[in-house]
Amino acid sequence: MSGLVIDDVSMTFELPDGGKVEALKNINLNIKEGELLSVLGPSGCGKTTLLNIVAGFLAPTAGKISLNTELVTGPSPERGMVFQKGALFEWMSVRKNVSFGPELKGMNKAEMKDKVDHLLDVVGLQDFKEKAIYELSGGMQQRVALARCLANEPDVILMDEPLGALDALTREKMQGLVLDLWKETGKTIILITHSVEEALLLGERLLVMAPRPGRIHKEYNLPFAEMGVGQDLREVKKHKQFGKTRDEILSMIWEMEEEIMGRTENAA
Repeated sequence: MSGLVIDDVSMTFELPDGGKVEALKNINLNIKEGELLSVLGPSGCGKTTLLNIVAGFLAPTAGKISLNTELVTGPSPERGMVFQKGALFEWMSVRKNVSFGPELKGMNKAEMKDKVDHLLDVVGLQDFKEKAIYELSGGMQQRVALARCLANEPDVILMDEPLGALDALTREKMQGLVLDLWKETGKTIILITHSVEEALLLGERLLVMAPRPGRIHKEYNLPFAEMGVGQDLREVKKHKQFGKTRDEILSMIWEMEEEIMGRTENAA
């Protein structure tokens, strides 16, 4: 099967005291090419662990992951990662950061210049290409991180709380940019977030995960990502179904958090 296939993946971490933590249990998921998937849940539900396994940074205790029928055994350019903080080279210019991957691959200078110019235009940074990273705002740095990821032409873009450190207005603008990039590039995107509203806005499919062990609790198929492309996201949030689904998910996560607190108190 083409696309990304997560096949019965489990992950258990061994603790220094000899104990174990079951971070994920029996995760099964098919993500089709070009899909925009958002994942949320309470702390400790294994969201980031799952993303790191898909990225190839961690090997699962059980199960397997394949991309376009090829088994995932480690990091690869086919799976690009965008972190909460862009992990950029702060001493380099914007242009140098975005061209880093293509340059490593040996792309000729003329082609690389055209590619970088196009991507910086797409993310709205053409006028800042010679600026050093430390001169940019947080939102601009995340735009650079997106452009750098796209420069490597990944099949799948993995986003781990990429907008979590931004102020509210910048975050809203970046949410619109993510939707526009999704439509323009046709890339498969998996986005991890703690924000219910963000998960609703940016996921045509949304997974709510439950903790201990981490597992898929509920799945939603939503119209809001499609509605939000090129539109005012504040108008999308006014949709009756948006508010209803948001309240339902908030209640669901609240109950999970209460259950976790109850376990902790009983254990104490």
